[in-house]
Amino acid sequence: MDTSQPPRRKPGRPKAGADLRDRILDEAEACFAAAGFAGAALREIATRAGVNQALLRYYFGSKQDLFDAVFRRRGGMISGQRHVLLDRALAAPDLSVESVLRAYLRPQWEMKLSGPGGAAFIALQARVHAEPEAHALELRREVYDPSLRRYIDALCDLLPALPRAVVSMRVAFLVGTYLFMLNDLGRLTDLSEGQIHEMPPEHMLDQLVVFLAAGLRAPEI
Repeated sequence: MDTSQPPRRKPGRPKAGADLRDRILDEAEACFAAAGFAGAALREIATRAGVNQALLRYYFGSKQDLFDAVFRRRGGMISGQRHVLLDRALAAPDLSVESVLRAYLRPQWEMKLSGPGGAAFIALQARVHAEPEAHALELRREVYDPSLRRYIDALCDLLPALPRAVVSMRVAFLVGTYLFMLNDLGRLTDLSEGQIHEMPPEHMLDQLVVFLAAGLRAPEI
């Protein structure tokens, strides 16, 4: 007769799994997006997630570790989708600067439109990009640079007259431009003197692609 027993859980080990982790990440994401890293409190995050702080620390460790996990979760989704869309663009017969730009930008747009969590992450991402601290820079490099380097490679191939340093600089301008437009669409109404109140997301993406492609193609100075 088989008398073996399943391994016993260690004392104090919670039974909750992926669902609880995701709930904590969702609530932390909302708090960090609204208040920033310094302003978000672990006590509030734990309360919103329906857990105590000890359990929150059990799963994620320090506040910094929790913040990093929040950023890696959706940032990794965006970066992964960028790899997939770039592969498709490179395999298409109509490869162009525009198709590469659209592949790069689309995951951000889709993330923002995916629901409150996606929109919160886009706001959080803007905060991280504005942070000068070394840790924030390293986090962005870890999550986004592998895919971004592939896009720079593709754009260099499409723009052989431009040195890689110039293409890379213009890609940095590109990143700043799309982050601003994702997070401050209200300025369109101000600067157009009320002529633009709302722009469909796909049309906004089209406008950005046209603008950024022209900047990338501009002659070197």
